[in-house]
Amino acid sequence: MTTTEHLSDAELAAQPAAYWTGIAHKALLAFTRARQGEHGFTQPQLWLLRHLSKHDISPDGEGMTVPELERAMSSYLQPEDDLTAESEVLLARGWLTRDAEDRLWITGEGDEARVTMRGHAPAILARIHEGIDEADYVTTLKVLRRMIRNTGGTLG
Repeated sequence: MTTTEHLSDAELAAQPAAYWTGIAHKALLAFTRARQGEHGFTQPQLWLLRHLSKHDISPDGEGMTVPELERAMSSYLQPEDDLTAESEVLLARGWLTRDAEDRLWITGEGDEARVTMRGHAPAILARIHEGIDEADYVTTLKVLRRMIRNTGGTLG
């Protein structure tokens, strides 16, 4: 498909949404991960810490094995994401510990790092949303959600 910056409304209306959502997904993911990398962490590392923190996604702060974490993140892990390797980095940094049952646990230092990592999100989101009116953004998400429902998909 040949794309250009300037398509008419009629041309845009004829474009396949799946193509454009795929392009958007790749661009947004690459941008977000590059910004996180500039701050010394990866998106999967942040997810590991978030899923293990009782102050974030974990309801109870209980440790989890890598396979349990992979199942918990299955809807957004990318094929190249290696939670075993990422957890080893966090273990080496002292942000996670591993118990005798191979469960990973977040440390106090890991929870502090999680807060610092999350602190970068507003600037990343601001850059992504730059020049986009909030009402337009909301409309776009409503349209995408409707397309998902129209095609029998589920909303996370």
